[in-house]
Amino acid sequence: MKTYDLIVIGSGSGLDVANAAAEHGQKVAIIEKDRMGGTCLNRGCIPSKLLIYSADVAETIRNAGRFGIKVKGFTVDFEKIVSSTNEFTDNDSDQIRKAFDDIDNPKLYPFEGKFIDKKTLSVGTETINAEKILIACGTRPSIPKIPGLEGSGFITSDEALRLGKQPQVLTILGGGYVACELAHFFGALGTKINIIQRRAILLPREDEDVSQRFTQVFSKKYNMYTGCDTTSISKKGNEFLATIKKPSGETETLVSDQLLVATGRTPNTDTLSLDKTGVATNEKGYIVTDEFLETSVPGIFALGDAVGRYPFKHSANHEAQYAFTNLVHPHKKAAVDYTAMPHAIFSSPQIAGVGYTEQELRQKGLKYLKSIYPYIDSAMGKAIKDNDGFVKFLVETETRKILGCHIIGTEASILIHEVLVAMRSADGTIDSLTNTIFIHPSLSEVIDRAANSVE
Repeated sequence: MKTYDLIVIGSGSGLDVANAAAEHGQKVAIIEKDRMGGTCLNRGCIPSKLLIYSADVAETIRNAGRFGIKVKGFTVDFEKIVSSTNEFTDNDSDQIRKAFDDIDNPKLYPFEGKFIDKKTLSVGTETINAEKILIACGTRPSIPKIPGLEGSGFITSDEALRLGKQPQVLTILGGGYVACELAHFFGALGTKINIIQRRAILLPREDEDVSQRFTQVFSKKYNMYTGCDTTSISKKGNEFLATIKKPSGETETLVSDQLLVATGRTPNTDTLSLDKTGVATNEKGYIVTDEFLETSVPGIFALGDAVGRYPFKHSANHEAQYAFTNLVHPHKKAAVDYTAMPHAIFSSPQIAGVGYTEQELRQKGLKYLKSIYPYIDSAMGKAIKDNDGFVKFLVETETRKILGCHIIGTEASILIHEVLVAMRSADGTIDSLTNTIFIHPSLSEVIDRAANSVE
């Protein structure tokens, strides 16, 4: 049995910790049964955003007539879009893998790892242990139990990002961010989209005003079946038949040549035999950690999607910095500061948010002020003809601290950063924005005007 100072399970953000620990003199092992780089590089945010940009370009061309630009038409080389994206991500992953060919620290174990004792793992034909272990095993698509779904040949986001042929009609089960981003990708390139969502709105975890507006916009683009349950899936030749039950009690069968299941994610913790360690998980399988990312077993830490706090790559990278300090320098342990943890959804329209939603503030009984400012009421908003976008602020009544900011519209993922700086690096009040000089006429003025509208 080989003994290490630190074992890292997963090569996403855990890889940063492994490399940093090795540079600080630790003897480190990395366990990765899949491609190097984790979900983000191989099956998540990187390939999806590369693909989605092609959809953004297609949508821009299609809407050019609104700006007096006549475009006679365009064609989509779907195979090229997908192959060039995967060539890029696969090359990056391969380069990471090759970097470990000639080094022994960190030592890469390209196999599945399972715990056989509290701090001992079986990896391939070997057994390794360490006093310190970091679990960064990530998540995978969650598959609902629907009659006929298993064995039907459906795809998840993993396969959707590598499809060689563009579907003519795509039925999507789910209404979260993965479903909406992929609906935009395929839909903007010309695929007919059906979305089946159990809830009455899409993106129900977003602020209520944002999710309602987003649902309205998507309803104009795609065939929406909200408040519907999928009762069965069947296959007839090359066609998928999805039978749904509507809120009225009526049933309908949707026919498509491809079926995408995007109904959430589940942690990979069930593949590790955690029962051999004593590491506690919650009812959904996410690893329970304290404020230092340490689990119920001293010396074993966890981060990223496997913890289930914030399912974002930037959150995992943020946690990785704390995990390194708390693992390698335990006398300097620091609690993770999640202040102003943002997120964005790269659909069309884009969405970005930080802090509390209005429905969360009502549940907590907190007193707050709010403002909503439409893009179209600003000069640049008129120029880009964004009639649906808006910025919403939620501000604590007494302290004027920004409790939340939610944006739907053009470049929302960029605009939110002005608010993040105010919340995390300034005094956190709305006044830090109202006292800022904004360029006129920039799109950023919607932040300025929404902030000044709080009064």
